[in-house]
Amino acid sequence: MLEALREEVCAMNLELPANKLVVATGGNVSGRDPDSGCVVIKPSGVSFEALDPSSMVAVDPSGRVLEGALKPSVDLGIHLHIYEHRPDVFGIAHTHSPYATSFAARGEDLPAALTPLTHLIGGGVPCTRWATPAAEDTGAAIMEAVGDSGLAALADRHGVFTMGRSAGEALKVALHVEEAALTIRMAQLSGPVTALPDEEIQRCFAWYRESYGQ
Repeated sequence: MLEALREEVCAMNLELPANKLVVATGGNVSGRDPDSGCVVIKPSGVSFEALDPSSMVAVDPSGRVLEGALKPSVDLGIHLHIYEHRPDVFGIAHTHSPYATSFAARGEDLPAALTPLTHLIGGGVPCTRWATPAAEDTGAAIMEAVGDSGLAALADRHGVFTMGRSAGEALKVALHVEEAALTIRMAQLSGPVTALPDEEIQRCFAWYRESYGQ
């Protein structure tokens, strides 16, 4: 079932190690089917080299496994909590990308200091309160941080969660968050880095939405 979604979710999971956003078996990407509400996610603890579309796990909105011989990611509850509270989200990526997670390790927000990030997500990336890892509490903390429109959050002492209108878009946001975190950390070696003014952030975001792409 959900063959096309399985293929997309598998492909986006493979992008995580390819882009050095995770190591070993960490991290995961999921996608939600807009018609049924069912979710496809990476299986728990399986090496990325062993993944193919058939190994992705399909669950219903309550988390009941519909198809697949493997257990879903231990972060499934976080993904489901986000999907439940954000009807506009159809893809989620979770990474431990080192530069963005360096902000999470300090409980710091990633400031909206670069136009590529503000173009894509309309602001910086907030850090959540401390929450129990791999539990619905993390999903609740992310929702507290991003509200009804944010597309990325740093989970305190944990990693990065990004959202999009597809699994592919969620992965794209994760890549831009890590690039911004790397650049800002490098800039901070020479001094403080400040966010753009709010009005300029909103202008950048609106321009990108109206103008970018075909």
